[in-house]
Amino acid sequence: MPAEAARRAMSARAAVATALAADGRTVVRRLASAPPLTLRQTGPCTVHLVSTAAGPLGGDRLALELDLAPRTTLELGSVASTLVLPGDGESEMLVTARVGAGATLRFSPEPTVLATGCRHRLLVRLDLEADASVFWREEIVFGRYGEEPGRCHARFDATRAGHPLLRQEFTVGDPALDSSPAVYGAARCVGNTFLTALAKGPAVAAGVAVLPLADGGTLVSALAADAVELRARLEWGERTAVDGDDSVAYGGDGRVPGLQ
Repeated sequence: MPAEAARRAMSARAAVATALAADGRTVVRRLASAPPLTLRQTGPCTVHLVSTAAGPLGGDRLALELDLAPRTTLELGSVASTLVLPGDGESEMLVTARVGAGATLRFSPEPTVLATGCRHRLLVRLDLEADASVFWREEIVFGRYGEEPGRCHARFDATRAGHPLLRQEFTVGDPALDSSPAVYGAARCVGNTFLTALAKGPAVAAGVAVLPLADGGTLVSALAADAVELRARLEWGERTAVDGDDSVAYGGDGRVPGLQ
């Protein structure tokens, strides 16, 4: 390919900000988009990411900023999975969220799929006020059907009232780690859900663990053979964390009914 025809890496930023109306309703006061990060308001307190370009591709730098005013509510999802593709260099997705006092954020996009050959960084920086409420789910699929995954380094940093709450990072796409029975084993997907709700205690079932955090909040982590099974396991863990009942979703053999 001639140099002048080579694709240029993209740098794009998108942002959502909320405000509290006089009558107590949440209003979306800012909605800024830049392809491939295109935002659409789909409900009074709901925004969805709509992909308007391929990627991210190698070299792309994407950033999403969320700013929730005190006592407001925002739910952010996506209409489809994100396919990370190879290109010239490493791509990056940075999500920064500030959640004000008494505000509620639910972040639950569709899975990120790591195509063969990609090199990607997924960074989350979450800053909470003391009484903010957050549900944050991330799902990563190790490549498309029948292919090996690209490489991804994911890091999640959460602070509450200025104090560290959760620091977590992991890598996908390193053969020495991916095949280890102590890391991913035969799994093809990994997912985590962070909740400010505190589970009554730890809980473990096939492919999923519910872990209360030392300074409040809960981390649900799961591995699975496919995205459907991963979602079911995360949802079991989320319900267990909130309701404290781990007897409903799993059968006596510790597996999700109807999925195996």
